[in-house]
Amino acid sequence: MARQLRLEYAGAIYHVMNRGNRKEAIFRDDQDRERFLTTLGEACQKTGWQVHAWCLMSNHFHLVVETPQANLVGGMKWLLGTYTMRFNRRHRLTGHLFSGRYKSLIVDGSGNGYLRTVGDYVHLNPVRAKLLEPAQPLAGYRWSSYPEYLKAPSKRVKWLRVDRLLGETGIPRDSRAGRRQFELRTEEVRQQANGEQWRQVQRGWYLGDEEFRAELLAQAQDKVGPNHYGQEREEASESKAKRIVKEELGRLGWSEGELRRRRKGDAEKIRIARRIRRETTMSLKWIAASLAMGTWTYVANCLCQS
Repeated sequence: MARQLRLEYAGAIYHVMNRGNRKEAIFRDDQDRERFLTTLGEACQKTGWQVHAWCLMSNHFHLVVETPQANLVGGMKWLLGTYTMRFNRRHRLTGHLFSGRYKSLIVDGSGNGYLRTVGDYVHLNPVRAKLLEPAQPLAGYRWSSYPEYLKAPSKRVKWLRVDRLLGETGIPRDSRAGRRQFELRTEEVRQQANGEQWRQVQRGWYLGDEEFRAELLAQAQDKVGPNHYGQEREEASESKAKRIVKEELGRLGWSEGELRRRRKGDAEKIRIARRIRRETTMSLKWIAASLAMGTWTYVANCLCQS
């Protein structure tokens, strides 16, 4: 079964989501929700996590968490395992509570608006699920971090960090005026949301710009295996293949222009093509286009003969 790649590094920000086994409830009542938040607070104390947002639904949860240490996997193992044990003990059950592996989207926290996007996505989840009437304020849903953002600092849970999300919405201070501005802005986003802006949050493996993606792929090259999701596998493989081409051009002292000028059957081109096939999963079509070697069938024939 395909599984998601887990990239861990100090200072990473993730949007984490997990559902109940067979889409069954993981929160049967408010006492369960309180217990999950208590357990999350304990996880933050153990791991040093900084939570930027959360939302608890009946059969799943959303969490935006920053890891000052590279410890998402260990922390999630403790959080999910401990809450499962406490849930089962309370309800006199046994077995799995959550459905397989949790999903984790890596978020660019550079201040370019990506944290704001994922924060809006998490906080507006009750609206998308139609748990609020159109005229009912978003703060009417108490099981998310959004009402916490509207409270004075002394009344919030200690492990919620609000300054970064406020900063990305253009609010410089966690003051009464700043919190009111945050409320007005979020309600405005609620009215304008059409679902299209959440596509990358829902389907992607990262949320950020091209430079951020390239940095992640560089880290992923030695970690992506055949059991990871196809998109992650393909992107990591392409990044590695491009690096190989760059290395080989440097070794030969060739420019991109020189590569294009050389005949398609050049012995060095064939050698580079063979290395790409040996060390990556890139297609013959990609190799032919990248090395200016004509058609993929020509590349195949060259590799067979050499």
